[in-house]
Amino acid sequence: MATWRLLREPRAQVSYCVVGRACFGYPLTKARSGLLQRTKGVCLRPCRPRSSAAAADASEEGVLLKWGLLLVPLTTFCLGTWQVQRRKWKLDLIAQLASRLAAEPIPLTLDPMELKELEYRPVKVRGHFDHSKELYILPRSLVDPEREAREAGRLTSNPENGANVITPFYCTDLGVTILVNRGFVPKKKLKPETRLKGQIEDEIDVTGVVRMSETRKPFVPENNIEKNRWHYRDLEAMAKVTGAEPIFIDADFRSTVPGGPIGGQTRVSLRNEHMQYIITWYGLCAATSFMWYRKFIQKIPL
Repeated sequence: MATWRLLREPRAQVSYCVVGRACFGYPLTKARSGLLQRTKGVCLRPCRPRSSAAAADASEEGVLLKWGLLLVPLTTFCLGTWQVQRRKWKLDLIAQLASRLAAEPIPLTLDPMELKELEYRPVKVRGHFDHSKELYILPRSLVDPEREAREAGRLTSNPENGANVITPFYCTDLGVTILVNRGFVPKKKLKPETRLKGQIEDEIDVTGVVRMSETRKPFVPENNIEKNRWHYRDLEAMAKVTGAEPIFIDADFRSTVPGGPIGGQTRVSLRNEHMQYIITWYGLCAATSFMWYRKFIQKIPL
């Protein structure tokens, strides 16, 4: 094989690279006799200096970097727009729940499929309580909209700690026993003997909103059935312990009696932090767009 080397014609000042023995043309060289002869065995062609190739590669990398970084503001803009749509959906859902809570109560149905459609819908039942099988969901704080409105701007608040009292309720018109959240009692009134005046024995009408079973959230303890300490609504387990149907309603505030649990403990708490996400994503979009414009359009180093 031919030796690879760089030759330069003295007159033309053109760089050539050796490419092999098979040649399509032979350069002329001057022999000792003064005659020009062809040099066999090599073939020369012009080649580009290394500095030009490096510059071309750097230019290609710059183009890729430029358009690759543009994906950052485009992505954050899309995420911000998605959060705008999520916020609209959440506000509509909150409005629907508020309208359900304000609707007129209807008779309770026993159809499981219909009950799923009635969550947060006021219903009415008539019957009497079985206070011997009370259950306690704790810890709970008193749901008091007026107090929460007053303390909305405060950094700290001291809501009273206690429990919600769940009592089996036999519905005389339906012939079944359901579970009724009678409401909040402070910790010192947890035992039934401390609130005997509120233990109603007569047949009464109860109005409340339908609630479904809930799954245990992270960091929430497991229900302790033996000690009668419940931390979340597990309707199947509660029904099994009390002998009731897995039907649950939160009694409204009008069910409150002197010395008894305070009704109206339905908390409609839907997280609505979408405005924070909107500000975050659009803020990142604006910042990264400005940086991209300064670097690649104005050519100002960051």
